[in-house]
Amino acid sequence: MIIVYHQNNKVVEVVFEEENIPFSSKSIAFNLFEIAQKYPEELIIWCRLDLKSNLNTVKFQEIFHQKKIAASYNLSDFPFLPETIGYVDEALFLNVKKDITYPTWQMSGDVGGIHAEVLNALKNHINIDSDFDYFLHSMGKLASLAGLLCYSEPMLIHDISKNIKRRKGNDFWVFRFVKQHYRTRWVFLLFLNLLIYEKKFSIFPFLSSFGFRKRKLNEDLLDNIKVQSSRKVIERKTIDVIIPTIGRKKYLYDVLKDLSLQTHLPENVIIIEQNPNLNSVSELDYLTNESWPFNIKHTFTHQAGACNARNLALAEVTSEWVFLNDDDNRFEAELIEKTFESISQYGCLAVLTFYPVAGQKLVERKICQASIFGSGNSFIKATALEKVKFNKSLEFGYGEDTEFGLQLRNNGFDVIYFPNLMINHLRAPIGGFRTKPILAWKDEVIQPKPSPTIMFLKLNNFTLQQLLGYKTVLFFKFYKIQSIKNPIKYFFNFQKQWKASILWAEKLKG
Repeated sequence: MIIVYHQNNKVVEVVFEEENIPFSSKSIAFNLFEIAQKYPEELIIWCRLDLKSNLNTVKFQEIFHQKKIAASYNLSDFPFLPETIGYVDEALFLNVKKDITYPTWQMSGDVGGIHAEVLNALKNHINIDSDFDYFLHSMGKLASLAGLLCYSEPMLIHDISKNIKRRKGNDFWVFRFVKQHYRTRWVFLLFLNLLIYEKKFSIFPFLSSFGFRKRKLNEDLLDNIKVQSSRKVIERKTIDVIIPTIGRKKYLYDVLKDLSLQTHLPENVIIIEQNPNLNSVSELDYLTNESWPFNIKHTFTHQAGACNARNLALAEVTSEWVFLNDDDNRFEAELIEKTFESISQYGCLAVLTFYPVAGQKLVERKICQASIFGSGNSFIKATALEKVKFNKSLEFGYGEDTEFGLQLRNNGFDVIYFPNLMINHLRAPIGGFRTKPILAWKDEVIQPKPSPTIMFLKLNNFTLQQLLGYKTVLFFKFYKIQSIKNPIKYFFNFQKQWKASILWAEKLKG
């Protein structure tokens, strides 16, 4: 391990095996690449000189348990990039929870680390900015697309309450970053959002951003780095499968058959069968009429709703791992076995698979930190589920999957996407006894826009700037498909719908 100490944006000391080694007078980023080239097998740590005594070196092996991990921690009260970046980026990686391990490309120069092999792969492909924080943000944003897993990690430091004073980022930094890392149209939207919501006419930052070229990175650069986690996340190697079902007897049978053919069999298959007809009984006769190579826990309920059903199933879990499945999935016989191999390789606690519908092609080909979540195609360690559940306030709406995934991340469990693991989603037609739920706002004169469940999700999990940026994009998207074509009339109607959505979202909180 090599530790690079810096002060005032300059390297002041480099330590390897308790001995000082020479360094360049050039930028911190330049030194990182030079050191990585000389010591290609080492973990490279950077640290502000005034944090030297706070380094939590005993945790480094746990944090950097495989080579494709970059971790850092920001001890300032505010991020390097102002929160206005939220006007153009809706992803969960912005609203960082600082008391837990949280996925984010927003790397900090206060303290952090990365493996030399990653730096060597990125050398000559990443711009060496003189400002260390800007360099780290740019590297994190670009390299995360190539499979680098980036985290905010409080375990790097003994005393995370120590506050670092830092100059506050300004609009010039944000406009430059957006121009270099997003599509050009987002520069215009950032300018518009600042004008609308903050009454700021940021013409000079806007114009100056066009002096910078867009940055790109070959997404194959890190492919040759071998990943094998030192973290032991599998012990018993047992797994339970949970399946909520309603009116899909034939499709569920096929799912059970796929499970019965697994090269690594589940211990329990937990089925929550729903039928809102109070006079109904279970139609799943094959659960007892046929022999299955696993234990089936079957619950029949008259209460419809996938959130309730999945929560009932989660309460029945006894295995080390859980497969969140659906009643219209199909998958190959090696799915569970291959998933365990991937889990062991990356040392992760939550996995998301490729989940195509008919005709859908694989687009995201990199193993990476997922920005989404799916309740029909995920594998999670049972201990990660102890403090989470599906939010019944979102029942019959939209966003319950995303909200559940955010709960996982807010408890310190990142979700890793594996494109090589595939579950086909048939999107089978709904069963004959399903009834369309009557939403509380169905008969309102002013229909909420967006759906109150989506608004609930955004109000509770994203920054104000992300919410307002989403509002601007929705305003333009919705205009194309709604009936009011007078732009002024549409504007006032949209404002009413937005307020109605907020009102109903607040009611959903209960």
